[in-house]
Amino acid sequence: MNLRILGILFVGVFLSACFSSQKHKGKQVFYLNLVGGLENLDPAFAKDLSTMWCAHALYNTLIESNEQSQLVPSIAKDWKVSSDGLLYTFHLRNDVYFHPNPLFVNNSRKLTAADVVFSYNRLIDPATASPGAWIFNDRVVPQQPFVAIDDTTFQIRLVRPFRPLLEILTMPYCSIVPQEVVRHWGKDFRNHPCGTGPFRFQYWDEGNVLLFYKNENYWQRDSAGNPLPYIDAVQFSFYDNKATEFLLFLQGRLDFVNGVDGSFKDLVLTRQATLKPEFAQKMVLQKKGYLNTEYLGFNIDTANPVVAASPTQSEPIRKAINYAIDRKKIVTYFKNGMGIPATGGFTPPGIPGFDSVAHYGYQYQPAKALALLAQAGYPNGKGLAPIKIITPDNYADIVNFIAGQLQDVGIKLEVEIMQPAIIKEQMAKNKTPFFRAQWIADYPDAETFLTVFDSRLPSPPNYTRFSNADFDRLYDAAMNENNDSIRLSYYRKMDSMAIQKAPVVPLYYDQRMHFLQKKVNGFRSSPMNIIDLKWVRKE
Repeated sequence: MNLRILGILFVGVFLSACFSSQKHKGKQVFYLNLVGGLENLDPAFAKDLSTMWCAHALYNTLIESNEQSQLVPSIAKDWKVSSDGLLYTFHLRNDVYFHPNPLFVNNSRKLTAADVVFSYNRLIDPATASPGAWIFNDRVVPQQPFVAIDDTTFQIRLVRPFRPLLEILTMPYCSIVPQEVVRHWGKDFRNHPCGTGPFRFQYWDEGNVLLFYKNENYWQRDSAGNPLPYIDAVQFSFYDNKATEFLLFLQGRLDFVNGVDGSFKDLVLTRQATLKPEFAQKMVLQKKGYLNTEYLGFNIDTANPVVAASPTQSEPIRKAINYAIDRKKIVTYFKNGMGIPATGGFTPPGIPGFDSVAHYGYQYQPAKALALLAQAGYPNGKGLAPIKIITPDNYADIVNFIAGQLQDVGIKLEVEIMQPAIIKEQMAKNKTPFFRAQWIADYPDAETFLTVFDSRLPSPPNYTRFSNADFDRLYDAAMNENNDSIRLSYYRKMDSMAIQKAPVVPLYYDQRMHFLQKKVNGFRSSPMNIIDLKWVRKE
């Protein structure tokens, strides 16, 4: 272990003394850390992982997705979609109560369909300024899109079919909130959250500690009839250094860590993404699929003067770049085996619509790369101008490795490091020909990946400015298709159509890497990496 890590260890030991003093005697408390901080406890602003984790603990949605990306009932016990795909009817549970609140008569109130109407209308209200407004904008009818037929019957009316609507309703943005509490607090609802979830808000000292208590009146029970959640409380800390976070975990001060700091990667993991023997005795490593495709993207808008002169406007050159990259080496040596080489399409494994037998992706075949360069008029790269790519610093090692591989076939890559926010701005404004990016599923349906290539959409999500009329027509056909098997076949064909034009270079399909203390049981998470703590027990 180097001096840098030893120094961090010293800091970690000091911090842990403060941390341990906050333990709750005689109670089962789950301890975790939010490295990215936390801006909001209002689910209408659940745009980052920290807020999503908290929202999932405090609130419920009509429907949830499980660990297999399947839809399961939550507040809605069942639902029906009309044959034309324009009317969705939900029947709600009659035993769901909001957390105790002095604004309720007798400090308690049952959730009704009117609360769902309020929550969804609030999401699309410009005054709310929710980043999740896109969920319903231009999809629901302009007048009364959300209707409460009675206290337990709720309807959504669409202007055109959108088959992944049910999957979208699982997003934390769609959490149900009590109207009188939201109206009372206004924008300060962020500090006074009230939901129906397995945990209720107790205390928040911003930047230091956040505490949730068990919701004693939670509606859900396990298969044996026992009430959930099992644990008494959840306590979040806010150390912004991943190395410090992992050291606290090693000391037993945290029960869970999402991922591992680069300084510990080789210390803890083998090249096959397993725990080294000395750590396997101390902790548990959960490895599961993550609906996240890491990729390189080309802006292929030939009408854009900023990118029109780039060599990457040539399809053979884009394909040559795809064939020149050894994705297996990237996963093995830079990810310690945590990931799957993306030799298929843009859609990752673990989501309906993924093509498990795809043959339209790109394997490592440098000879094909050389042949494509010659076809483009640049034999062995001769005469080909340097190509610039922008990347954030934390991916510079992978991109520099790629630059070396491209050099082997005669393609010179110039790597420019930029802040992530600036890169996103450049991508959104179509100002960069070549960039490193990732696409994480918003919901468990392949449409969330294929929308990246819809020519009728702006940037984002269509950062590459890909445009193909046949693709767009097939997208519309998928949205109008009632038969799921046929719709998923359309998805696979769309993925193939996009990849064959090479607007992107899929690198690897990411995986979730969760470290847990041995005393923790029942920890669950979705393929979108939303953690579910209501099943957790501690020995």
